[in-house]
Amino acid sequence: MTSKKSSRGGLLALACGLLLAAFISFVFVNASLAQAPAPAPAAPAAAAAAEAAPPACDGTAKPPVLEKCTPNSGDTAWMLTSMALVLMMTVPGLGLFYGGMVRKKNVGDTVMTSFAITCLVTVLWVIVNYSTAFRAGTPFLGGFDRAFLQGILSDISKNIGNPNPLAPTIPETVYMCFQMTFAIITPALIAGAFAERMKFSAMLWFIGLWATLVYAPIAHWVWGPDGFLNSANSDAWVHVLDFAGGTVVHVNSGTAGLMACLVLGKRKDTGPGHNMVLTFIGASLLWVGWFGFNAGSAVAANMQAGMAMTVTQVATATAALTWMFVEWALRGKPTVIGICTGAVAGLVAITPASGFVGPVGSLAIGVAAGVFCYWGCTGLKHLLGYDDALDAFGVHAVGGAVGALLTGVFAIEQYGGTAGLIEGNVAQVINQIEGILIVFIYDAVASYIILKVLDLVMGLRVPMEIEREGLDLTLHGEVVQ
Repeated sequence: MTSKKSSRGGLLALACGLLLAAFISFVFVNASLAQAPAPAPAAPAAAAAAEAAPPACDGTAKPPVLEKCTPNSGDTAWMLTSMALVLMMTVPGLGLFYGGMVRKKNVGDTVMTSFAITCLVTVLWVIVNYSTAFRAGTPFLGGFDRAFLQGILSDISKNIGNPNPLAPTIPETVYMCFQMTFAIITPALIAGAFAERMKFSAMLWFIGLWATLVYAPIAHWVWGPDGFLNSANSDAWVHVLDFAGGTVVHVNSGTAGLMACLVLGKRKDTGPGHNMVLTFIGASLLWVGWFGFNAGSAVAANMQAGMAMTVTQVATATAALTWMFVEWALRGKPTVIGICTGAVAGLVAITPASGFVGPVGSLAIGVAAGVFCYWGCTGLKHLLGYDDALDAFGVHAVGGAVGALLTGVFAIEQYGGTAGLIEGNVAQVINQIEGILIVFIYDAVASYIILKVLDLVMGLRVPMEIEREGLDLTLHGEVVQ
């Protein structure tokens, strides 16, 4: 009896095993059949399919391929990464960098300013500022054909689009977002000048108007396809070299910061920054993000991007060391805030030059940035008597001007297509000076007018009791514990 039960159990187990094996075989056979390649089409059909394939986007072809074309996947991947890196420079990078240098009672307002500017400028960029900055129009302002981003072709099913001629191998949506991050950080830099004393509501109005009336036009002058300062525009009046924003971003933001200091006046009381570790973290994030800022401005994963990344690292480290040694020699001690500020000064100064100079030029620019920006944040500020709370003018306007000027000196034709003074092109230095002065004058006048009008309409500055108590609690109802 027992043997019969055993044999039946064995047979049952064998049957179950066979059924399981058959089922597994069935699954694998069907899977392999599903994955098997389809029979090759006939030669005429293959030729027709190849003929119907969309062309690759190519701005260098004759004529350029810029309509219903396929973007370059490598360039697109690099620019997606660059966009994220540059956005990180503002949130959280700049917010933390500035937040560590203000007093504890104003930290929340400082970081919220960076965050709110990010949101505000994004919306304005989509509505009109991208179109007026980076579309063809006049030498002074772009057209309105991309207002509300109308007309951007992005056919996902066919993987085709119409790229911006300024970035022919990537989707226009990617280029638009990349340039948006520049438009975000530029006005956010201004906030360092008026920290701890400006109304939050007035700040939003000022930044919105400034981004539309100052940043977008200047970006078009220098980078727009028909801008009158664009070195790539054969019809430009002045051929200014600015690879990633020495004039557009740094001279521009620093000058506006100086105007804000002058209109608002000095703070009633000052004190040391509350947390140098936040500043260290913010400066480190800025350094990393700046590779997207400078190398990304090649708008391609190519040799120029590689050199831009190299000289960015070299100039930044050199400027940080230079600032540290100057501070050590003059004040007896090297500081965390000092070396971090020196690094940012190096990043600022190499920005316009990063696509045009080599490693030796970047060393010289780094040394100059460390020396001149240190002077801008100490001697110049004390000489003129303005209260630039976080040294927006001393670092960004001074550093941007130094970098833009030295771009005309150290530019190498082999690296960026234009020779500088060291290769005998004296005219390029003159072009750089003219570009700096044009941006400075327009920005100073326009920023001053915007600030004065807002001051008359709504007032710019918080009352003295709010400034004394701190902006966090009085304006936002929050405090840092």
